[in-house]
Amino acid sequence: MQPLITHTGRAVALRRDDIDTDQIVPAEYCKRVVKSGYEDALFARWREDPAFFLNRPEHSGATVLLAGRNFGIGSSREHAVWALKDGGFVAVVATGFGDIFRRNAMNNGLVPVDQPLEVVQELMREAERDPSFTVTVDLEELQLRAGDRAFGFEVDQRARELLLQGLDTIELTLRRGTLIDAYERRRPSWLPTIPRGSAAGFAAAEGAR
Repeated sequence: MQPLITHTGRAVALRRDDIDTDQIVPAEYCKRVVKSGYEDALFARWREDPAFFLNRPEHSGATVLLAGRNFGIGSSREHAVWALKDGGFVAVVATGFGDIFRRNAMNNGLVPVDQPLEVVQELMREAERDPSFTVTVDLEELQLRAGDRAFGFEVDQRARELLLQGLDTIELTLRRGTLIDAYERRRPSWLPTIPRGSAAGFAAAEGAR
């Protein structure tokens, strides 16, 4: 995974509140057993409307989604984050997020930027007026910037450090493979065991599933 420190991209407004994970990616797409290839699933039901923002050519390539209140509520499906990522989004700016969605987002390289409603609405107006309107999400400085304006935000610090270094949890585990192997060699033989092999091999097998 590439480090995510600062991202500048075009913003697009989705003026809806209480968007749950089933609206982000309908349940029928969750039967897939892979972590990528969900671009067609993103807001699939809403995209049946030709006027929906993802169907409009001027918004093609937008990477920052501006949404309303309570984004990502509902079930814990991680597919919602995968679909947003596959749809090209790097950050979602909203007023409040579902707790599980927020954790899933940071663990998968999607930055949830929580802002007061008046800030989000101000950015939405500009994005609607000018499809080329860009914002910057600075994960190092924890700032959302638009023009000469800057707004602070907070994220989970451990997840932030991993994104800044370009690491996911599997890669972090692999860095500790030698220590894990040494620990397993010292374990009493009567304790439960995992299949023989190094921590690196185990993590690689998990990643291939």
